[in-house]
Amino acid sequence: MSLAEFKQAAIANTLRGCQLFVGLSPADLNAIAEITVVKSLDKGDYLFREGDPSHGFYIVQKGAINVHRVSAAGKEQVIHIFRASESFAEATLATMVGYPADARAVESSQVLLVQKSGFLGLLKRQPELALRMLGSMSMHLRVLVGQLEDMTLKDVETRLANWLVKRCPDPDGAKPVNIELRTTKRVLAAELGTVSETFSRTLAKFREQQLIQVKGKTLTVLSPARLKALLRQNLGE
Repeated sequence: MSLAEFKQAAIANTLRGCQLFVGLSPADLNAIAEITVVKSLDKGDYLFREGDPSHGFYIVQKGAINVHRVSAAGKEQVIHIFRASESFAEATLATMVGYPADARAVESSQVLLVQKSGFLGLLKRQPELALRMLGSMSMHLRVLVGQLEDMTLKDVETRLANWLVKRCPDPDGAKPVNIELRTTKRVLAAELGTVSETFSRTLAKFREQQLIQVKGKTLTVLSPARLKALLRQNLGE
C-alpha cells in the first residue's frame, strides 16, 4: 500500500466511525475520503472564525474543537466541544453566508475537512446522504435546545448540579460515580455560562457539602440521589 493509499484508508476509517456515515458501503466511504483533507491544529489555533467562507464541514479525528460565539461585549459563549468522531458545521453546506461561529482547538487536534463542492456533488448522485445530513443537523439542534434549557436555569450551582446529574448512569442511586473531565475547567465553566472563579467556588461549595470529590480531572459524585435532591430543590420541585 502506498503512502497516499494508507492516508486515504485512515481517513475512510475515521469516516466509518462518524455517526453521519454509519452503514455506508466501503465504496461510498472511499468516495468521501477522496474529497477529504486532513488539517492539524495546535492548541489555541482557530479552524475558522464567524463569517469566514465555508469550505465544507468537519469531523474530529483526534483532540477537541471548541465552537463558540463572542458577544458584542467580548464574552465567549461555548456552543459545544466536539471530540473524536463528531462532525460539525454541516449546516453551512446549504448556505452562502459562511460559518456562523468561531472554532478553536482546545488541545492539539486533527480534523477532517469534507470539502463542500465535492460533497454537494456526491449528494446529487446519492440523495440518501442528504437524509443523513438532515439527521445529523437534527441531533445538533437537540444539543443546542438542551443547552438553551440548561442556560435558563437560575444560577451556576443549579446548572452545575444539572450537568453532573445528567452524567450519572443512575441519578437516583447512592453509589459514587466518577466523571472524567475531557476538557479544562475553564472551558467547562464557559459551557455552563460562567467564569473560572465562579465555577471553582461552586465546586468548593459542593465539596464542603460532601456532594462531590475532586481529584485532578476526576469529579466523583458521592451520592447522585443527594445531588439530584439538591437540583430538584433549587428548581422548586
